[in-house]
Amino acid sequence: MSSISLPDQSVQSFEHAPSVFEIAQAIAPQLAQAALAGLVDGQLVDLSQVIHHDASVDIVTAAHPAALPLMRHSCAHLLAMAVKQLFPAAQLAIGPVIEDGFHYDFACEHPFSMADLDMIEARMRQLIEEDLPIHRHELSREAALAFFGEQREPYKQAIIADLPADEVLTLYQQGGFADLCRGPHLPSTGRIGAFKLLHVAGAYWRGDARNPMLQRIYGTCWPSQAALDAYLHQQAEAAKRDHRKLGAKLDWFHFQDNAPGAVFWHPKGWTVFQQLLAYMRQRHDAEGYVEVNTPDVMDRSLWEISGHWHNYRDHMFTTQTDDARVFALKPMNCPGAISLFAHGLRSYRELPLRMAEFGKVHRYEPSGALHGLMRVRHFTQDDAHIFCTLPQMEAECRQVIRLILAIYQGFGFADVVIRLSTRPANRIGDDQLWDRLEAALSSALGSLSLPYSLSPGEGAFYGPKLEFILKDAIGRAWQCGTLQVDLNLPERFDVHYVAEDGNKQRPVMLHRALFGSLERFIGILLEHHAGALPAWLAPVQVAVLTISEHQADYARQQWAMLKAAGCRAELDLRNEKIGFKIREKTLEKVPYLVIVGDQEKATGQVAVRTREGIDLGRMSLAALITQLCEARPQP
Repeated sequence: MSSISLPDQSVQSFEHAPSVFEIAQAIAPQLAQAALAGLVDGQLVDLSQVIHHDASVDIVTAAHPAALPLMRHSCAHLLAMAVKQLFPAAQLAIGPVIEDGFHYDFACEHPFSMADLDMIEARMRQLIEEDLPIHRHELSREAALAFFGEQREPYKQAIIADLPADEVLTLYQQGGFADLCRGPHLPSTGRIGAFKLLHVAGAYWRGDARNPMLQRIYGTCWPSQAALDAYLHQQAEAAKRDHRKLGAKLDWFHFQDNAPGAVFWHPKGWTVFQQLLAYMRQRHDAEGYVEVNTPDVMDRSLWEISGHWHNYRDHMFTTQTDDARVFALKPMNCPGAISLFAHGLRSYRELPLRMAEFGKVHRYEPSGALHGLMRVRHFTQDDAHIFCTLPQMEAECRQVIRLILAIYQGFGFADVVIRLSTRPANRIGDDQLWDRLEAALSSALGSLSLPYSLSPGEGAFYGPKLEFILKDAIGRAWQCGTLQVDLNLPERFDVHYVAEDGNKQRPVMLHRALFGSLERFIGILLEHHAGALPAWLAPVQVAVLTISEHQADYARQQWAMLKAAGCRAELDLRNEKIGFKIREKTLEKVPYLVIVGDQEKATGQVAVRTREGIDLGRMSLAALITQLCEARPQP
């Protein structure tokens, strides 16, 4: 007898070892018709999988969270099948599921074009209509190597050669096509949802530039056409909002090949950068932080003590001087902060000590991973390191969490997801210590009644962390702020404070970033607002425009008053039509356009309109200045 426990706590008994499909049939014929796969003791398996032991089973249908990656995996195989039918000389490499879709890599002399993708997509739709059953086959290593040798698939043979000797090798077959794969897959091609092939890119075999360049076809797959349409609409909107295009169009920044991953800030972009710094300094001051600065280049010995040399060496830029000393450009600010704390005798009366630093950090990211402001090698972190006592730790965590959420709210990000990342396999410190640190973060969230999800194994090597994920105007998620709790670095650097009883005690060190990277946050803001930043943050807040040369002197007076009030204003006295000037400044995303004509000059007022085209009418300049000042978020 086999006992199968179901999600509703009921138990089904079978006199033989049932397949997942048979279990679905026993529950309800309608469920069997809708079934795509099964979760057996939490592991996703094919419908044909036979269960030889007592187990808990959940039947996966299209509405189940596990269904989408399953569809995408089978869609990747369908893509490979269509390519082999249309381009028989193409050789198969790999075809994994990725975020929002899938891709498959091919070695093919024919360069795939968008027209080819349309043809491949049409063939895939034919194969879906045929509803080909998908079968799983186990075979020996020798048989697998022989099969792919006959098929002239050297990349598949290379994959097999690298697998452990005891690996169970499986083929998935649909029609006359078979591919090496661990699975699982849908029961047939007809169960694949709505899909779209997106584009082609180059990709080195196994990501190594020394290997052959392959062609990678990207696609996406969703349970329904409505879901696919929503995704494609989001992607089209994201393309319009691409911060790299907006940054060039608005003249904020640029990149150069001879400084990969580093930003060249233009005056307008740098103005936004400085506004963010000024805002954060104001918030820090209200929260009791002091600002510090530490060196960009420090000796290797410091990074060995911190553990970065062992755990993060591949991402560090290093240099060696003539006297054979090895230095590293800092990838993190924390060793500098703890060196500051260690300088001089510290008392419990100084704690909590909240040290903020807008530190430049340098991390080696692979060239292929660089992406505008979102992924760079040289960036500024709005870091802070808080040194406190163990009894103060949870309260400090709560204060940081409140601050992070309040700042995001001020920038228009109301939908924030919190994730608790726990101990990774590669870590320092014992399990008892990690238990205590992870409990402090979860307790702080619980006391604030904030929901969160767990990311096991995703913590930093020196401590667990909270990650704060924002959702932007078109629904995309961005991981920004972090809060990490750490007793390991204070131990490794042997820092202490003098407690009230006169004994030395080890402080807790909290690592905290709100924006994360200022460069990345500016990129997120650009895309979130489609370039139209809030008036308080915009590089130019007001443009004063004349209708004719007769108002030049009056316009200069109004512009000077705006500047004196601290507003970032431009003056346009050009002999151009007012409609042309308005359109130009609207495209530059200037929040307020002050228009000066003879009537405004005669009455001592200005006519104001917004970049959205809303006419605010005539008003005194003082009223506009008040409106601008009130728009700035307050701590």
